Amino acid sequence: MKAAQITEPDQPLELTQVDISDPTGTQVLIKVLSTGVCHSDLHLWEGGYDTGDGFMKVTDRGVKFPVTPGHEVVGSVEKIGESVQNVKTGDIVLVYPWIGCGNCPTCQKGDTNLCETPKSLGVFQDGGYAEQVIVPDSKFLANIGDLNPDSASSLACSGLTAYTAIKKALVNNPESILIVGAGGLGLMGVQLASHLAKCNIICADIDDEKLNTAKELGATHVVNTKESDASQKIMSICNEKGVDSIVDFVNAPPTVKLDLSVVRKRGNIILVGLFGGSVELPLVSVPLKAITIQGAYTGNYTDMVELIELAKKGVINPIVSKHYTLDEATHALDDLKNRKILGRAVINP
Repeated sequence: MKAAQITEPDQPLELTQVDISDPTGTQVLIKVLSTGVCHSDLHLWEGGYDTGDGFMKVTDRGVKFPVTPGHEVVGSVEKIGESVQNVKTGDIVLVYPWIGCGNCPTCQKGDTNLCETPKSLGVFQDGGYAEQVIVPDSKFLANIGDLNPDSASSLACSGLTAYTAIKKALVNNPESILIVGAGGLGLMGVQLASHLAKCNIICADIDDEKLNTAKELGATHVVNTKESDASQKIMSICNEKGVDSIVDFVNAPPTVKLDLSVVRKRGNIILVGLFGGSVELPLVSVPLKAITIQGAYTGNYTDMVELIELAKKGVINPIVSKHYTLDEATHALDDLKNRKILGRAVINP
């Protein structure tokens, strides 16, 4: 089969022929229909993350090149191992890619996305920038019914991450939620927040076109953070009290500085994005304002199934604006890096 592989950081992906064996036991062979192009793929391609005081290489986390990226995969079941019972050939499924070791307390609890020795598809093992992919167990598959495969692919990461983060934002019964970043995750977050919360939903970004889309999808207010008075505008929306919950889908030094300037007493900041960098945190403000700062990293399989049901009900409608072939994979990552993609892009092998 053909696969687009990262052979080394910052080099064009190589379209190669890769041997793939028939599935055995609990394994399932998927014919890839659609694979989302995610910012995590971009970090994998770039070779790591900016930590603010250095560069954390993905190889230090256990990634081995060459690797086939792609963790947002929808495909049809092509072959199944002899122990598989809950799916059949021809089923159209979304792959849950956040596979763990299966043995630690976190995995036993069902939160395989938080396993300390992850085996995630498209990161630590070959993923969906390919014509086919092997999934180690059918329990990581979910039937998508009549959902569009291109739209459904983003539910495995972009949608799942947004869903988990928005649920964290609801724990303090917010009067206001600030969503920072109107990319694929942020726009999904706006849709979810408008359905799950009855409050002001403020979306902040530097791109007016994306902010207009956020307004169409349910944001009650939008703020362009290029404007010098952005924080004052946000405070005025919240009657000068500050924002109850902030979901930062960018998580860069300027955005976190904004978060800290507008968070309300007893407020909640959820950091999601992997832009990187560091900030100077006024430590005394954390206890005095009793704020919570936490991270959100994808979600578990149950969350993904819940999200699929929301999509089936029309609560969310993932935006797919661009399509690429396998031999255009490098071009897709370049476009994502250069902010040329509204919502999500997909690769259709």
